[in-house]
Amino acid sequence: MRAAVYHGREDVRVEEIEEPTVGDGDVLVDVAACGICGSDLHEYAAGPITVPDAEPHPVTGERAPLPMGHEFGGRVAAVGSDVTDVAVGDTVAVNPVLYCGDCRYCTGGNYHLCESLGFVGLSGNGGGFAEQVAVPREKVVAFPDSVPAEHAALVEPFSVGLHAVRNADFEAGDDVAVFGAGPIGLTVVQAAVAAGARTVYAVEPQETRRDLAGEVGADVTLDPSAMDALDALLNATDGGVDATFEVAGIEATVRDAIAAAKHDGSVTVVSLFEEDVALDPNEIVLGERSVGGSAAYEAGPRGGVEFDAVPDMFADGTLDPEPLVSDRIALDDVVAAGFEALLDPERDAVKVLVEP
Repeated sequence: MRAAVYHGREDVRVEEIEEPTVGDGDVLVDVAACGICGSDLHEYAAGPITVPDAEPHPVTGERAPLPMGHEFGGRVAAVGSDVTDVAVGDTVAVNPVLYCGDCRYCTGGNYHLCESLGFVGLSGNGGGFAEQVAVPREKVVAFPDSVPAEHAALVEPFSVGLHAVRNADFEAGDDVAVFGAGPIGLTVVQAAVAAGARTVYAVEPQETRRDLAGEVGADVTLDPSAMDALDALLNATDGGVDATFEVAGIEATVRDAIAAAKHDGSVTVVSLFEEDVALDPNEIVLGERSVGGSAAYEAGPRGGVEFDAVPDMFADGTLDPEPLVSDRIALDDVVAAGFEALLDPERDAVKVLVEP
């Protein structure tokens, strides 16, 4: 079986690996599509960051080299003898969260906050940049027949956006600003609209992504490379919006996300960072702003609220994954037309789907 295997920084190779073994409680998935995530790009360009390298991952016991890809879904090719509620031919999305089951967070039901948190496709147990993946039954979520099977690969990023909005101090009728209109930023925009935001502002320097933010629901888009976007936000909102979301992963957007929130406003950081950032704590203290993080989405033996909800939200049109998809590529092209294209500032790639 062929898969894209992570060997190290700027070293991803499409090569033959062993076919997955299907255990009694497993589901074998023929991958329809797998999205390239921002965290995959971080690993490729600056990693290993979360990919286990020197030491094996505590949950999987694996370390690099390992198959990549954690945004994926497809059709069920086989099921283990203990699986009775999933059938061959079903379309499913895969919740890739890995957890130990024993730490204080797991025993409290917060599996996505596990002390040994990992992901299929980043920490071992296979990966979606491959022809097939075998995962435990609890990790597959039914996907509607009315939605293209490739869109199962978009359930993961939309779950990130939905979780961020659910985590924020946000109510219907609030004004929202989203800093960064990459794939996750675009899911946050859609989730905020679905949750009843009054006005959604999107701050994004890249024209293609800024236009997409408007297409998927942002009421106002601002180009920080052509104007003082922070001043524009403050002037338009009488001193700040109710809730901001930082989804770009750089110091400037973190600082602006804090400053753009009204006094007593909410700031939610959704990004992963390659470097430390410097903040002015007075912006938080004097304005009594609440700053929090949002990590992935819920998971566990009983599934997760966001991952269970997103497929139905695709089906009824509440969320629309198609505008995010800029490219569909073959597995052999994952580096040149995938990772390298997404890292090239001259390219307009947004969400690249790899179709093995």
